[in-house]
Amino acid sequence: VQPVESGGGLVHIGDSLNVSCSATSTMFESAAMGWFRRPPGKEREFVAGITWDGRNTDYADSVKGRFIISRDNAKRMVYLQMNALKPDDTAVYYCAAKLALTNYVRTRDYEYEKWGQGTQVTVSS
Repeated sequence: VQPVESGGGLVHIGDSLNVSCSATSTMFESAAMGWFRRPPGKEREFVAGITWDGRNTDYADSVKGRFIISRDNAKRMVYLQMNALKPDDTAVYYCAAKLALTNYVRTRDYEYEKWGQGTQVTVSS
């Protein structure tokens, strides 16, 4: 399952933005998916994750209540709806995949097997 991100861009404080992740593999339906980000000059960090069936999700404390992760297995897509964006949300956002038919959300980057190239999100003040 090779993820490919799209939808990043330049937005202003308080704006919303939806980034997407597509996968060509038929194994997508069996993959746990996650969004991570790397802010400028910082380490990569977990943002949100979702189980293979979409029933369970988890979020970093910094984005809870503002971001929503979802997936559409028929379209082989994962989405990250980002609302009330702040300058601290500025980062390269990565989509990650892990073949796993389990019901817990993976939040550590080493738990994922495949990574996309990333998409830049910049929140301007």
